[in-house]
Amino acid sequence: MKHSLSLLVLVLFTSKVLSFVPLDQYERQHPEPISTNQRLIKRDPLPPGYVAAPYYPAPPGGWVPEWTNSYARAQAIVSNMTLAEKVNLTTGTGYFMGPCVGNTGSATRFGIPNLCLQDSALGVANTDHNTAFPAGITVGATFNKDLMYGRGVAIGAESKGKGVNFQLGPTVGPLGRKPRGGRNWEGFGADPVLQAYGGAQTVKGMQSQGVIATIKHFIGNEQEEHRMDSIPHGLGRAESANIDDRTLHEIYAWPFAEGIRAGVGAVMTSYNEVNGSAASQNSYSINGILKDELGFQGVVMTDWLAHIGGVSSALAGLDMSMPGDGSVPLLGQSYWSYELSTAILNGTVPVSRLNDMVTRIVATYLQMGQDAEDYPDVNFSSNTDDATGLCYPGALISPTCNPVNQYVPVNTSDHAALSRQIATEAITLLKNNNSTLPLSSNATLRVFGTDAQNNPDGPNACSMRACDTGILGMGWGSGTANYPFLDAPIDALRRRIPSVDYYATDTFPSNPTVSPGDVALVFINSDSGEGSDTVEDNAGDRSSSGLHAWHKGDALVQSAAQHYSTVIVVVHTVGPILLESWIDLPSVKSVLFAHLPGQEAGDSLADVIFGNIAPSGHLPYSIPVNESDYPPSVSLITTPADLIGQVQDTFTEGLYIDYRYLSTHNIMPRYSFGHGLSYTEFGYTDLTLTSLTSFPLSPFPATRPEKLPTPVYDDSIPPFSEVSWANSGIPLLKRINRYLYPYLETPPAKNSTPYAYPAGYSTTPHALPPAGGAQGGNPAIFEPVYNVSVTVTNTGSRAGKAVAMLFITYPQDGTFDTPPYQLRDFAKTAELQPGEAAELTLGLTRKDMSVWDTVNQNWMVLNGGNGYQLSVGASLEDLRGTCSTADGGCQDLGGGSNGSGNGTATIERRLGSVRKFI
Repeated sequence: MKHSLSLLVLVLFTSKVLSFVPLDQYERQHPEPISTNQRLIKRDPLPPGYVAAPYYPAPPGGWVPEWTNSYARAQAIVSNMTLAEKVNLTTGTGYFMGPCVGNTGSATRFGIPNLCLQDSALGVANTDHNTAFPAGITVGATFNKDLMYGRGVAIGAESKGKGVNFQLGPTVGPLGRKPRGGRNWEGFGADPVLQAYGGAQTVKGMQSQGVIATIKHFIGNEQEEHRMDSIPHGLGRAESANIDDRTLHEIYAWPFAEGIRAGVGAVMTSYNEVNGSAASQNSYSINGILKDELGFQGVVMTDWLAHIGGVSSALAGLDMSMPGDGSVPLLGQSYWSYELSTAILNGTVPVSRLNDMVTRIVATYLQMGQDAEDYPDVNFSSNTDDATGLCYPGALISPTCNPVNQYVPVNTSDHAALSRQIATEAITLLKNNNSTLPLSSNATLRVFGTDAQNNPDGPNACSMRACDTGILGMGWGSGTANYPFLDAPIDALRRRIPSVDYYATDTFPSNPTVSPGDVALVFINSDSGEGSDTVEDNAGDRSSSGLHAWHKGDALVQSAAQHYSTVIVVVHTVGPILLESWIDLPSVKSVLFAHLPGQEAGDSLADVIFGNIAPSGHLPYSIPVNESDYPPSVSLITTPADLIGQVQDTFTEGLYIDYRYLSTHNIMPRYSFGHGLSYTEFGYTDLTLTSLTSFPLSPFPATRPEKLPTPVYDDSIPPFSEVSWANSGIPLLKRINRYLYPYLETPPAKNSTPYAYPAGYSTTPHALPPAGGAQGGNPAIFEPVYNVSVTVTNTGSRAGKAVAMLFITYPQDGTFDTPPYQLRDFAKTAELQPGEAAELTLGLTRKDMSVWDTVNQNWMVLNGGNGYQLSVGASLEDLRGTCSTADGGCQDLGGGSNGSGNGTATIERRLGSVRKFI
């Protein structure tokens, strides 16, 4: 079901509103008087030490060899473009002003159509005949890089098949700093390296199909409440995510850097402010970090309606405004479009900046091969399910498009099989007392909980999945897709065995059937999503439910445990939930986290429950005993400090989130990051450390390479005739009301006074950042330093897959504080038969062994690379061996098993000089 225009208007004027524009800039853009109350809304002082330093001018793209050919071709095109054609490509045509969720103008003289930008990170949203893939958090739980890539390939193929140019995913921000955060499930887990691999593999897969991947949301958008300002922009400010330089680099920018290293074509900024400056016009984060230090060559776009200023955002490095609307949407207003034409003609925005914006867009289009004759046109509409509909639903009067939906099938049997494999491999067995699972086909099941069935009104009954009715296959919001079907667990169970009784209620029945040998299968869930919708008093974040099962799920489990001697709990969830009220009950024998499985929820679960496939998923986050085990700074900020101030969300915990915090403070979780049992057992032996470079390592990497030449243009101001309505070729009666055009009726007046540029604005380029030099940063930091190999043997009696994780412990010399353990790599075996073995190799780069030196603004290796401990195991709580860079030796820690058991942590094994987890 597509979201309606009325719903959009309601959202826009309630919670789905965005970032702040400075008061003086607002006054320039809105000369009408501002009330006293409006003047009170000025930014609260930032905490000391947090600042978004000005970084100007915007570095032009085209200076890395991988993009040289595309930029040369783009230069030849852009050199011949008119001002109108250039502006057209930088600005969306407006909300509901085209078939896709975002649509640019076109440059048809050069074969460039209106570019289509479409959600989401788990599939093509708001369309038909697509696949509803498992969510990012589910993919992260597989710890399988091949599946991460394969899902990206499949999403890219479906996007291309629908004619999409920019697919709005993957999501690597939020990172999961706040366990209650609404959109954590769109990403891959609460660890920067796990997020980085998930994001980069997805980018590679999607772009292999010719679709432009859009990695998002840059940066610091870790909760939904207060993420946006008020419409009209300028009446209230979004929260400021205050992040110190080292934490920014080592935690939150790390996944974006890897996405850029993978060649991602687009980056979407976040709604919030970062250190007091809106992310959509934060010159330090866009110009300084993304474009200069990380060498990003593609397109920086806003999130939807996050554009809050015209000149300011252009100078800060923004390249594309989405969906193009200005202060108030659906009124035909824009900060760019015709206003950008004006700013170019009056000299406020340098022509060189516009040329770089357009060159980045065209080069990215060419880099992905979208100029090929066989690249599909858009063949669907986000605005209606009907075959015929309005071309521009946001217009007062719109022509009709027939057809507007062509119902092109892009979902394939291979994509369905891939979705099922991902959902299956993600299922995480937390507990399995007495090897209760797998069940035999002779089992008698009593199934409880509405999460086992489909929504009675249909799986797509709730717009953008904004309800928690039936099986939870994905969260809600723009990160969703329509289900072509949803295989519910109860249906799959009934297909497998004859003896299944189902109680379709979340309240335990008064007179359930109880017979000796019965197995109670209890389904519970926990939902969250985007802040544009509130579901059961949860405004995106899990603000009302907390880290508890929804619909009194804990009570349902407890009641089942009172009546049945064998209870298996299945949890579909967006993130961690508290288990303490029932996890140790004697009747609760097994617990499965199935995460968010997408369309293949039923058979994927049945495959594991009945032993067709052994579980091999691992937790992509920790499950605490109490929510208070986390640092207070990662709690949701649910109310502002006062009624008129800006919320300050200061990341005082620094590097210490999730397991990094718990291990540092010797806090024992219920289940640690990476926990996951199997039906078989695995031995980890023959741990070997291989050096790949000479030692000692220098503190800092080799000098970065120089930039290659970038495109050069005639940057003189073009004539007004290039954007004159008189020369547009569009008759007055053919103009679409509210459509955002680049044209002007009359030449703009020259500025009567010098323009008040942002503080620190300069046209003198910065010195080259030492940490830059290529996509993702200085190529020297990606130099391989060590390989750690381990032999994994199936020592049990069933076939299964195993995961090996590599954690690093830095030398403790007092110079840099570091968490006790940090994930650096992981690998997964193919299915191993009993007695079969496989060697897994885990790698370490120079960056993996570095800290961010805030003084030298570079990645720094400690102690020449000496004194690091490298631990390998099935999870953080199940480390099997450790190696030391001091002597290159490795030792087997002995013991441990990730096979069937009660899931009790086995983490008191001594690690030599490595700090113990508890």
